[in-house]
Amino acid sequence: MLENVVEFFKNLPDKHCVECGEKIDEQSECYANTCEHCNTL
Repeated sequence: MLENVVEFFKNLPDKHCVECGEKIDEQSECYANTCEHCNTL
């Protein structure tokens, strides 16, 4: 069963900033939805 959980997280899509669309280099399951650049504006 643990293998299924690992596969689930491996297969999550890349996360993108809601402001500019740039890929966010964080884990997909994190709560941030804006990139560092947009977050400082």
